[in-house]
Amino acid sequence: MKTRRGICQRKRRYATRADAEAAAVRADIVLRAYKCALCRQFHLTSRTKGLRVPRAAADDAGNGKP
Repeated sequence: MKTRRGICQRKRRYATRADAEAAAVRADIVLRAYKCALCRQFHLTSRTKGLRVPRAAADDAGNGKP
């Protein structure tokens, strides 16, 4: 994901992916963490268009396979 400089400067920065994902879990909406190419830290986004669902999340969705 390409982040513009103005967007990067307005978003909260997290030093690690784990910190960003912990904040995402506490949010009222579904968020995901991504590493910013500009600041090299992690931001949160609600955008998911075109992204594959992580395998662990797909397994938790109850697809009937053990």
